[in-house]
Amino acid sequence: MSTTGRHGTADHPTDATPASTTDTELTDFRAATAAEWREAFLTGDVSAVELTTSALTAQAVSSSLGAFLHVDADLALTRAAELDQVRAAVLDRVPAASRASRLADLSARDPLLGLPTAFKDLVDVAGMPTTLGTAALDAAVPPRDADLARRVHRAGTVSIGKTQVPEFGLPCYSENDLAAPSRNPLDPARTSGGSTGGGAAAVAAGILPLAPGNDGGGSVRIPAAACGLVGLKPGRGRMPDDPQEDRVTNLAVSGPIARTAEDAALLFDVMAGARFTAPTVGEAGGGRRRRRRLRGRRRGTDDDGAGVALAEGPAMRAVRRALTEGLAPLRVGVVTESPFSPELDILPDEEAIRALEAGVAGLSGRGHAVQGTAHDTGAGRFWPSGYHEDFRTLWTSRLAGLELGEEARARLRPLTRHFLELAAERPAEQTARSVTAMQRLADDAEALLGPWDVLMTPMLGMRPPEVGWFAGLDPAEDYVQQCRFTPWSSVVNVMGLPAINVPVHADAESMSWSVQLIGRRGGEEQLLALAATLQQD
Repeated sequence: MSTTGRHGTADHPTDATPASTTDTELTDFRAATAAEWREAFLTGDVSAVELTTSALTAQAVSSSLGAFLHVDADLALTRAAELDQVRAAVLDRVPAASRASRLADLSARDPLLGLPTAFKDLVDVAGMPTTLGTAALDAAVPPRDADLARRVHRAGTVSIGKTQVPEFGLPCYSENDLAAPSRNPLDPARTSGGSTGGGAAAVAAGILPLAPGNDGGGSVRIPAAACGLVGLKPGRGRMPDDPQEDRVTNLAVSGPIARTAEDAALLFDVMAGARFTAPTVGEAGGGRRRRRRLRGRRRGTDDDGAGVALAEGPAMRAVRRALTEGLAPLRVGVVTESPFSPELDILPDEEAIRALEAGVAGLSGRGHAVQGTAHDTGAGRFWPSGYHEDFRTLWTSRLAGLELGEEARARLRPLTRHFLELAAERPAEQTARSVTAMQRLADDAEALLGPWDVLMTPMLGMRPPEVGWFAGLDPAEDYVQQCRFTPWSSVVNVMGLPAINVPVHADAESMSWSVQLIGRRGGEEQLLALAATLQQD
C-alpha cells in the first residue's frame, strides 16, 4: 500500500500545529453522526485539521483492516488548514446578529465543509494514484478530479486517500495483488465486501464519517450490509455525474455509504447536486438537538451559534420529517426468491431470514401494509427465467474490449482472466440475446413491482466469508459463490431502480444482517426516509 504523502506517511502523519492538535476525545467518528460532526465544525466546536488528524490517526491505528490503498496525510492536512481559513474568513468577527444567517448560508454553499472522506480506487482524485485495484496496469496519477470527486470536494470535504477495491471492481470482495485485503471491522477475519469494501470498512471502523461509492451489481449495498451500514444505490440516471444512457449496459451508479440514513441522505444530496436551503423556524429543532449532544467537548463556554438551523437538501428534509412525523402508509411486497434461482440453489442463512422478519415487523409496526408478493411472470416465479446466465453474460461482456498484452494478462487475478476468456469465447449472437433479455427486464421494471410501492428482500444470503475464501476457489465456482452471497443485489442494477440496504439485526457473533428496500424510479428520498424509520428501533 502506498502511504506516503509529500512529507508524511499514514503511520506518521504530518504534525498539525500545536494550536490545532486533535482533542484526545476525538478518537474516531463513531462518537457522533456525520451530521453532528458537520455542525460541530461549522459552529466552531472542532477544526478541519482536528477532524482530518483524527481520520489519519484512526487509519493508522486500524491499518490492519486494509481499508486504504493510498494515504496522503500531507495533502489532506494542507487542504484541512485551508478549510479552517475559509470558515474563519466567513464567520469570525461577524456581528452576533448576523452570525446565524452567515452560518446557514455557509452550510448551504458548502454542505460537507470540514469533513474527511475518501474515494474508492476506481475514481480519479487529482494528485493521488489510481490503480483500479490491478497489478496488470501501471497506476496513473490524474491531474484533475473525476466529476464525482470534484462535486464532493466542492462541498467542502477533505480526501485523505484512496480505499481498497477488487481488481477493476469486478468481485464482491475487496482483495487484489497490490495490498492487504480489506477486512470487516465487525470481524477482521471476514471480508468487508466489495467493491466499495475499503470505504465501508473505513466508515464502520470510525476512520471516516461517510464515504461515496459506486454500485454496478451491489458494490455499495453489499459492503454496507457486510459492515452494518446504510448504503444507497440510486436509480439509473439520477446522479448527474454518472453516465446518463438509459440502457441496461449502463449498470453502475454512484451512491453514499454511512452509519445512518440521515448521514446517507446528507451525502446523497451532495452527490445528486441538490439545492441546500435552511429549514424554516418551525423545522429547526433537529439542529438544536444535535448541538446539545456535542456542545462542551472543548469549547463548551462558547455558545455562539447555538440552535442555528443548518441548510438541508431534499433527502435530509425527507428523513427529518419521517423521524418526527412518520410516513404515510406504504404497500410493501416481500420477495424471498432470488433471480438466480432455479439455476442456482439459493438457501439463505437463518440469520438472513431473521433479518427479513425484523424488517417486516419494523415496517408493519409503523402502519405499512407488508405482504408476500402474489403476482409472478407467468412461469410460477417472480423473476424472469434465465437471469443467471443472462446477467453473467452482461457482466462479463464489459471486458470484451479490454486490450492487454500477454505480460499484463499474466498479472491479472484468476477470476478476471476467467471473465476475459468468457467474454472472448462467447458468440456475439449469444451476448446480444442476453443483453436484449436484460433490457426487457429493465423496461418492465416498474410493472414488475406490481401493486407495491416498495419491494423488500434479504440483502446477503450468507455471513461474509473469511478473507481469501472466494479467491481460493476455482474461478467459475468463485463467481457462483458470489451469487449465493449476494442473491438479490444485481437485479436492481439491471432494472435501474433505486435500492437501499438497512441493517436491522445482529446475530450472536455480532455480525450485522440487513434488508434491501427497492423503490420506484425517483424514490431515493422515500427509501432514505423509510430506512431512517427502521433505524429508530
